[in-house]
Amino acid sequence: MEEVPLEARRSPVLESEAGSSAETVITIGSPDAMQELGRRLAGLLRPGDLVLLTGELGAGKTTLTRGLGEGLGVRGAVTSPTFVIARVHPSLADGPPLVHVDAYRLGGLDEMEDLDLDVSLPESVVVVEWGDGKVEELSDDRLHVVIARAVGHEEVLDDVRRVSLRGVGARWSAGAGLEALAGALPQ
Repeated sequence: MEEVPLEARRSPVLESEAGSSAETVITIGSPDAMQELGRRLAGLLRPGDLVLLTGELGAGKTTLTRGLGEGLGVRGAVTSPTFVIARVHPSLADGPPLVHVDAYRLGGLDEMEDLDLDVSLPESVVVVEWGDGKVEELSDDRLHVVIARAVGHEEVLDDVRRVSLRGVGARWSAGAGLEALAGALPQ
């Protein structure tokens, strides 16, 4: 696997959401590094965790989720669930299943309720792409991951991404190890 330098920093969160922790920002240099970040993040996740992924088309949301699936040891190829809306990947070991949702075409929580995510959330790790403003009511504790293309000197740097991780709620109030993610990745 390609070794890519990553840098991380923590910054205060401007929103005053109850139970928010500081934001951890990691610079990712390639799709392989994004997938590795997902594998490392999987080590922090447990049943009942809700992860919201935000980023433009092609930002790396599914690549990160593929790494999560590898790290969680789930069955099946993790691909974008755009046309099927949701996929469940059962664990191959004793870990939680991964529920991967693409909420891009869904209007809000009413349509999300049809997926019964609230039923599977307690025993699964639920990852929702395009979930901001649609699924927050599912859990007081959630991890918001925002992936943005990096810009340098008026140009977009093709493979470089800025990944911001911000936990909300008691589960994430102390950061839950998010700040160590970049340090655990190959330099």
